[in-house]
Amino acid sequence: MNLFQNAKFFTTVNHLKDLPDTPAEIAFVGRSNAGKSSAINTLTNHVRLAYVSKTPGRTQHINFFELSGGSFMVDLPGYGYAQVPEAVRAHWVKLLGDYLQTRRQLVGLVLIMDARHPLKALDIQMLDFFHITGRPVHILLSKADKLSKNDQIKTLGAVKKALKPYMERQAVSVQLFSSLKKQGIEEVNQVVGGWFTAHQAELESMQPASSSETEAL
Repeated sequence: MNLFQNAKFFTTVNHLKDLPDTPAEIAFVGRSNAGKSSAINTLTNHVRLAYVSKTPGRTQHINFFELSGGSFMVDLPGYGYAQVPEAVRAHWVKLLGDYLQTRRQLVGLVLIMDARHPLKALDIQMLDFFHITGRPVHILLSKADKLSKNDQIKTLGAVKKALKPYMERQAVSVQLFSSLKKQGIEEVNQVVGGWFTAHQAELESMQPASSSETEAL
């Protein structure tokens, strides 16, 4: 089952105070030219759910999409694109940072990297920044179709090796992904679906015992 199949736009916000009350959500983030919008559109099987622009940095708000199971997918502003007014960029950076580190409903982060140029300095900074939350990260090496099969294998191996220190201290995983070839969709669904399932199980374990259970004890 495609977790993202029937996703629909819910709301867009530009300030943390306007964030909706959701049960659980996963967020997509990446450099402004890494293919984030294309990945979201491919996963949801929707041509323009997330707008794909020829101008990187277009998404400057936090966009929420409701999934069929009642959870939410969040499209975060791209980072690393400097050709915006400084005041806008500063607000953008603070909004992104505060959301990632304080949003209690956030159960995991999907980080998009161009398979041809993975692990740029800002990608590493994002991993370090998000690490303090202790939540899982799944990395999509997008535009994998731009590489030969042999180079795909080499790139995936090299990235996994570089990420080993991160994998030892929190749940970090990585896969190849191609919007053009629709490569890797099932793997994303399995990973993200697992996050939502684990989150629900954690919530249930925190619920107080029912009266009948209490009496049995």
